[in-house]
Amino acid sequence: MLGFSWLASCKPEQVADVPLEWFDINAFLKIADNGQVTIMSPNPEIGQNVKTSMPMIVAEELDVSWDQVKVKQAGLDTGIYTRQLAGGSQSIRQGWESLRMAGATARRMLMEAAAKQWGVPVDEVRTDSGKIIHGDKELGYGQVASAAAGIPVPEEVELKDPKDFKIIGTPTKNVDGKKIAKGKPLFGLDTKREGMLIAMIEHPPAFGMKLKSLDAAEARSMPGIRDVFSFITVPEGKEKQRFDTNNAFNELVAVVGTSTWQVMKAKKALKVEWEQETPLESTSDHINALNDLVNKKSDEPSRKDGNPESAFRNAAQVIERSYSAPFLAHNTLEPMNFFADVKDDHAELIGPIQTPEFMSKTASQVLEMPEDKISVMMTRMGGGFGRRLYGHFGIEAAVISRKVGAPVKLVYTREDDMTQGTYRPAYKVTYRAALDKDNNLVGFHVRGAGVDGSPVFANRFPAGTVKNYLAEEHTLESNISTGAWRAPRSNFIAGAEQSFLDEVAEAAGKDPIDFRLELFEKAINDPVGEENDYEAARYAGVLKLVREKSNWGQETPGVYRGVSAYFCHNSYVAQVVDVVMENNQPKVQKVTCAVDCGIVVNPEAAINMIEGGTIDGIGHAMYSAMTFKDGKPDQNNFNNYRLIRHQESPAEIEVYFVDNGIDPTGLGEPPLPPAIGALANALYKATGKRLYDQPFEGQALDLG
Repeated sequence: MLGFSWLASCKPEQVADVPLEWFDINAFLKIADNGQVTIMSPNPEIGQNVKTSMPMIVAEELDVSWDQVKVKQAGLDTGIYTRQLAGGSQSIRQGWESLRMAGATARRMLMEAAAKQWGVPVDEVRTDSGKIIHGDKELGYGQVASAAAGIPVPEEVELKDPKDFKIIGTPTKNVDGKKIAKGKPLFGLDTKREGMLIAMIEHPPAFGMKLKSLDAAEARSMPGIRDVFSFITVPEGKEKQRFDTNNAFNELVAVVGTSTWQVMKAKKALKVEWEQETPLESTSDHINALNDLVNKKSDEPSRKDGNPESAFRNAAQVIERSYSAPFLAHNTLEPMNFFADVKDDHAELIGPIQTPEFMSKTASQVLEMPEDKISVMMTRMGGGFGRRLYGHFGIEAAVISRKVGAPVKLVYTREDDMTQGTYRPAYKVTYRAALDKDNNLVGFHVRGAGVDGSPVFANRFPAGTVKNYLAEEHTLESNISTGAWRAPRSNFIAGAEQSFLDEVAEAAGKDPIDFRLELFEKAINDPVGEENDYEAARYAGVLKLVREKSNWGQETPGVYRGVSAYFCHNSYVAQVVDVVMENNQPKVQKVTCAVDCGIVVNPEAAINMIEGGTIDGIGHAMYSAMTFKDGKPDQNNFNNYRLIRHQESPAEIEVYFVDNGIDPTGLGEPPLPPAIGALANALYKATGKRLYDQPFEGQALDLG
């Protein structure tokens, strides 16, 4: 018998010398006596790879080799970090300067320590890959770290010229990649503690209902169950933070036990009565109300340029179209969860949260405990997309832990999460365009309505390109809780706008890209208004780049193309979607993306985000919807909520960046919105049918 281990054929990972001592240089980094550098990543890691990209910025200015760096997730600490938040695609943009300064000041302190040891002016020393050099002498950072830690932080330091970057702009692997692949405990759901109990919640079955009575006798008597009780997450009179307002159900039932399975079984044994508190809304109600709103003139337009009424009266041709999109769930891959261990004098909160500071403030109110007695540690998140901006689930865990007097991990089932709200709102928008006898766009009108907020951005393109322009907005109030969903508002309005512009271009007899570029040329040379929130030259730049890289205008038999471009979160993305027909069904073959987001810190992560955002946009526009009947969601799991499948995703995605050297802007959200318009425009070319309502699947796309 012969034994064989495939592990024996693998090269073991090299292990650096174990450091004997660490020296804190500043809040972002510490250096060991052997030269190893630990860099803290301050912001929540939601899959956007900031746990790699933010330390890369520090390491760049520190001037160390990336293989010398270890990365750790920082906990919430408002005393030393700012904006520890994952949202709005702002982590790199907002942290760019402070992260660079953290590395540069540490480098300067190390240089001063070495210069002092050598007795030479600091301006005569230089650094290179973790070493300080003067002539033929050199010292490793670890050799002077102790002395550097005692040097006053310099008030001014010189930052690197971007042309000298060695780490920034270099494709770099996710620092947690190997751990993720090996199933290491990185996520909130992995949290375990001695004596930890499992908690789950039961919430009303419909929006507009509340708890009337609870009979928990049977559930409480089941094996492993410690307690069953109703509770209020944020009691009346307690101050709520911005991101606590989106939970429709404040009074819940908690089931607490020793194992997940036992708790799930006990949940099914609950005898709960619910009663109506507010109207029980249905999707048909939302559709009718939104239709009424987009046909209603607003009392106060969001923006009005020129005389749009006259432009439409005198137009040679008027194009009017309406577009709609449904509620959407977030559906994070990692189930919603949070750990809490609340004692009389302090509380420990651990889990996947995008807004830890807001959670800490609310916990302080609810627990009646000073904030400095509450610690919040962010774990890696298995998806967030805006769902984990709203920290009510962490507060629920804290309230349950305090009630049972033990550490608790609260876990939502997929059904709990999908039926409890914080959805992407439903939207409706109507566009009108006026063309003169020469097919020039002389008037533009947009009127949009949405649940809990309008989708219209009054100062975005094509505002600024048309002399006669009108934007109007309406809001539909609802008891169904909504919230930010990847690229809020843009995730709908971009697809509608870009689909409409294609139809206008067609009516004008112009190429879709040429038509858009004509408008941008007007905004560059003779802009209308002073509040346009985009740079027309950069906007036009991504269109020109995607035109070049996609070989736009070059016809390929059997390939149908659609284009789209959009600005949001301070970045510009243009996309060309190529669709082919397979078995009389459209299939996305390729997407070409042109992106202007300033300096790209980590090209590998950036490409990953663009690919993911593109697939996310295509998948949700094509397949997904949340609908309601008398306040109850019709969808509660993936058997009836459709997501894109692997074989339905684009076979190929090419990404090209504009190299302009400006400071980084947003990237996690901007690739999603334009993908929807490009998809709709390509599907029109493939099928001859314009698509106005999402999801697109089922709208006469079956040509068999």
